[in-house]
Amino acid sequence: MNQLNSIIEQCEAVWEDWNDQGVAGRVALLQRWSDTVSARGEAFADAAKMIRFQCDSAERLLDKVHELPGPTGETNELYTVGRGTFAITGDASLTHVALCGQLAAALVAGNCVVVSVEGTHTDMADAVLADLVKAGCPDRVAIRVDLDTNAPLLAHPNIVGLATTGTLTHVRDVNRQLAQRQGVIAALVAESDTQLYPVIGAPDYVLRFVTERTRTINITAVGGNATLLELGSGEH
Repeated sequence: MNQLNSIIEQCEAVWEDWNDQGVAGRVALLQRWSDTVSARGEAFADAAKMIRFQCDSAERLLDKVHELPGPTGETNELYTVGRGTFAITGDASLTHVALCGQLAAALVAGNCVVVSVEGTHTDMADAVLADLVKAGCPDRVAIRVDLDTNAPLLAHPNIVGLATTGTLTHVRDVNRQLAQRQGVIAALVAESDTQLYPVIGAPDYVLRFVTERTRTINITAVGGNATLLELGSGEH
């Protein structure tokens, strides 16, 4: 448990810097990652395509600030940011495509990631995470942890959500574990079809990894139009 706490603390230490890079900066880095993954050969070709797909979705859905209506004298903007640290897991059915799709969506949205997979998938996870660092990603943004069970990871109060791939039985099991958590509710993003990827391959999949924020700026100049300042004051 002490090792897990240390790993999550490392993620949190770099999260703000990673989130502040903006969508364009993260997309550029992850596109380089997709090239590195693709160079591993035919087995990773579809995984690289999935990374690029998530980057394209982020550019279309996240890389824009929406102006909202507001009273005269201020601007109101709606934008998205990452939530914090996501866990990524999977059972024996986890594939290269699913793992890279989950990683790409969580990272491009501005989150850090802790990966915990079954022993048969550790080499695959280590390979794609090594490629991520080669592409220029800070090494504490995405970390794999060795755990006998995912229970401690899913119960950790600083994990904001879980992306997992597996059978319906696996999904139900991790959902029950998340439901037993104390404190903040963690989001569950689950894929159970590793043939068609209807969840990970959805055009809006990346939206599952963000939260919305609003920014209000008062643009009324000091000593400006007193009539505007008085509106709504109730005085005549």
